[in-house]
Amino acid sequence: MATENRLFEDLARVASGALGTIAGMRDEVETRVREQIERVLDRMNLVRREEFDAVQAMAAKARAAQEDLEIRVAALETRLAAVEHPVSSVRTPARRDPRPRRSTPR
Repeated sequence: MATENRLFEDLARVASGALGTIAGMRDEVETRVREQIERVLDRMNLVRREEFDAVQAMAAKARAAQEDLEIRVAALETRLAAVEHPVSSVRTPARRDPRPRRSTPR
């Protein structure tokens, strides 16, 4: 019986070592595949997600600033038009038509 237990203990040790080795190989394969994928993506000149998000945020900020400036320019144009063409409170007399009036229609 002692030899059977010893045999099972040896088998368990070998299996445990094999599982550890397989796990290490899996980690190594994952690392190599990840490196290969990164190399391929670098050659394709793709943008990373973080860079894309940063540029998108900058574009949104620039768009908001542009809209604010458009509102300010419109307000300034309105003020300028009011200064250039003031509306007077005094009414000007109506102009008379220089053509003579006909008393009878023809």
